[in-house]
Amino acid sequence: MGSRVVVTGLGGICALGSDVDSIWRAMCAGRSAIGPIATAELHDVKVRIGAEIKSLPQHGLASKRLVTMDRNSLLAVIAAGEALKHSGLQIAGEAAHRAGAVIGVGVCGWYAIEESYRAILLEKKSRVGIFTVPRVMPGAAAGQVSMEYGLKGPVMGATSACSSSNHAVALAVDQLRLGRADVMLAGGADAPLIYGIMKAWEALRVLAPDTCRPFSADRQGLVLGEGAGVVVLETLEHAEARGATILAELAGVGMSADASDIVAPTLEGPVAAIRACLDEAGLAPEEIDYVNAHGTGTKANDRLETEALKHVFGQHAQKLSVSSTKSMHGHCLGASGAIELIACIQAVRNGIVPPTASFREADSECDLDVTPNRAHRRTVGAAISNSFAFGGTNAVVAVRGMP
Repeated sequence: MGSRVVVTGLGGICALGSDVDSIWRAMCAGRSAIGPIATAELHDVKVRIGAEIKSLPQHGLASKRLVTMDRNSLLAVIAAGEALKHSGLQIAGEAAHRAGAVIGVGVCGWYAIEESYRAILLEKKSRVGIFTVPRVMPGAAAGQVSMEYGLKGPVMGATSACSSSNHAVALAVDQLRLGRADVMLAGGADAPLIYGIMKAWEALRVLAPDTCRPFSADRQGLVLGEGAGVVVLETLEHAEARGATILAELAGVGMSADASDIVAPTLEGPVAAIRACLDEAGLAPEEIDYVNAHGTGTKANDRLETEALKHVFGQHAQKLSVSSTKSMHGHCLGASGAIELIACIQAVRNGIVPPTASFREADSECDLDVTPNRAHRRTVGAAISNSFAFGGTNAVVAVRGMP
């Protein structure tokens, strides 16, 4: 299978906080960051709640760089900077050619698209912003991260809707195991709290009117959020050679496709992805203690995910701790998997399972331990993070502690 891959740095930003420590504290407290959207002009959008970043931290980026970035790229650069600092890596000289990045996005640079439509259709301008194309392209976030931090190895974007972050991690792991890089930054970023995207999701009739209640019998749908998460991945040999603090092992990834329906999930696809992940990681089902569920809060998704976990884990499913942190940071689309991977790594390191917030009523079809409302202390030797996307693209990531 190639080199073992380890995690040496974490970075994140979302409605729960502007760094990993504040995000983790909020998760452990069971605090939901879902509320009224304050900054976007939503006009006739009926559902006006989301998990919004109210203010950005100081980032020190020059204005000439900022005008080339859409919001999702900026969030990715902020998260990547924290992750690199946390890792203690110095990327310079020949080492830069052995360091790369894969950043997943779900909906690309929609701020630039919306600004262009406004300029042409409402303001009757004859041209749009000169940086519209580089802001919009799905690979922009990865490119901006590479330029800001001098990464000259494999750099690419990944886009598979809500599975984008986990697919980005899978691609990054491949570069390390194939010997193309020693260091890879991997994660995702998305910023969907904008008029056009909100109207599109409203049309699907899956947005909750009040908050996100995954696995609760009275759940009414998902809530969109914005954010970014990035992890620093290294080969074990590289991390040990430089004396890095190893946070966890990225033990395996599993991927599958439903090949069925553009929006309706199947049981077989998620089951196949989870099993493939465990097989690659060399983990028996009984070795998994925590599952960070895809857990969107829709009726079909939560029921099918519960059934998939029962299929894979059998009787051990009743011993799993399961939770959906989307109940707190919202569904950040292409960034969700990265934020949820960080939650899994922190659970392994701290022996704390973050809760499913806003839970009110047990559902007989979602009858696993979903960690309702309060964090739970337990030893977490290994954990998986599930991402199941529109288009039937499934990606699961496994992490375990290091001895």
